[in-house]
Amino acid sequence: MSKEHKPEFIFKKANYKLMLIGLAVIAIGFILMSGGGSDDPNVFNPAIYNFQRIRLAPTLVLIGFGIQIYAILFNKKKKED
Repeated sequence: MSKEHKPEFIFKKANYKLMLIGLAVIAIGFILMSGGGSDDPNVFNPAIYNFQRIRLAPTLVLIGFGIQIYAILFNKKKKED
């Protein structure tokens, strides 16, 4: 009466794909947010306030976190006959 029980993962393959996509989007957002500093502390570099660092990068990070939440909650139900 001993049945071998194969352990099941909490998430399916689709969940992990979505998590990797979300992680990539977050990483791209942080990469776009970096830089913009000045080598000389007495010289102001206005490039730190450009569209890429102020709007685009934080938006990508938030979208990536949204994708991560969706990936965790995503449950593809199979129709069993």
